[in-house]
Amino acid sequence: MALNIKESAAKMKQDSSKMAALSVEIRNNALKAAADALKDNKDRIFAANKEDMDAADSNGVSAAVKKRLKFDEHKLEDVLAGIDGLISLPDPIGKLQLERQLDEGLILKRVSCPIGVIGIIFEARPDALVQISSLCIKSGNCAILKGGKETAKTNKVLFEVIYDAVTKAGLPENCLLQAELHNEIDELLQCHESVDLLIPRGSNAFVQYIMNNTKIPVMGHADGICHTYVDKDVDLEKMLPVIVDAKTQYTAACNATETLLVHREIAVTALPKIAKALADAGVKLRGTGEAAGIINAEENMIAADDVMMEDDFGTEYLDMIISVKLVENVDEAINHINRFGSHHTDCILTENAETAEHFMQLVDSAGVYQNCSTRFADGFRYGFGAEVGISTGKIHARGPVGLEGLVTYKYKLFGHGQIVADYASGKSQFKFKDL
Repeated sequence: MALNIKESAAKMKQDSSKMAALSVEIRNNALKAAADALKDNKDRIFAANKEDMDAADSNGVSAAVKKRLKFDEHKLEDVLAGIDGLISLPDPIGKLQLERQLDEGLILKRVSCPIGVIGIIFEARPDALVQISSLCIKSGNCAILKGGKETAKTNKVLFEVIYDAVTKAGLPENCLLQAELHNEIDELLQCHESVDLLIPRGSNAFVQYIMNNTKIPVMGHADGICHTYVDKDVDLEKMLPVIVDAKTQYTAACNATETLLVHREIAVTALPKIAKALADAGVKLRGTGEAAGIINAEENMIAADDVMMEDDFGTEYLDMIISVKLVENVDEAINHINRFGSHHTDCILTENAETAEHFMQLVDSAGVYQNCSTRFADGFRYGFGAEVGISTGKIHARGPVGLEGLVTYKYKLFGHGQIVADYASGKSQFKFKDL
């Protein structure tokens, strides 16, 4: 009889210590085996994905979401590159972070170790299943994976291929588990005795639901309302491609720019050029009446229905739409971002280093950029190999969560019979020294 999630998580907890003790060679060999298996089974994976895509068409799923659902040769190449990158990275486990003498013959060490059992509930992106499972394997963690129903068939095949390969390569039987039913999410939320961390990836409402209905620590982010601020000291011709890329390179991603802020001093000359570049790329503009007045003086790019009020700026489009607003100075841009943003990734376009530093110091986001696309906010592009998600929180991990975000640490104390009573009475004295 099949085990339920609670029973399976308990078994995984038992195997988590075995997983943590595996050598980096075994973990890397398992990743190599998974990569080879994905290549060997690609036709089976693509066939399953076609069924999911056909179902999405039948159900009227939006084009933006369907981009996330698709798993093709390009996505396969990306995840394989991510696995190769992970294999080449140093072992995150067993890193000596601190070594301190407390007294002669009493040595304290802080050493990195896996978190243990991680539950990841992710949106409709089958490539996320590969990235997440690979990261957990490299970092010595066991993982419970729950993907979106929109790619259930693709996720099932991907999981079976990976699980079969890595267990044959020497990983424990309970290293990975796939939860396939929707009601299993609620079961997973009750597994606080076995699961050490939850990472939800989805809508703001979904993430809030997870946080409000579990005792398990939760790490993650909800919305991706990212901003690009065009400062008065911008080199506009150089930065136009950055603006277009930040919006259009992959609109369904959480790091795509959703709002463009433009310094009022340059708006009359800069905004029409920006609007034309975006419109030529197929982007629909929504903006304040002030922005519309400037843009429409050149060409009618913001219709009356797309004129925005102040409270409209908390919108994540995930589509070829961008909000536009003029600001008086960098401080108004900062205030707007900190009010409406999701603390994900925000960028300033300027040649003024002092203004850039001011912006980057005061914007309260996991990623703050100067003169480059917000789309760079990604574990693979940061050289992390891949990412399990983006964290907009400030505890433990922030920004793209790669290997370092999936390990914690433990203190190891090595002595020769010392007792606290001797230090409490004054018989012995601490002699602190960093080694």
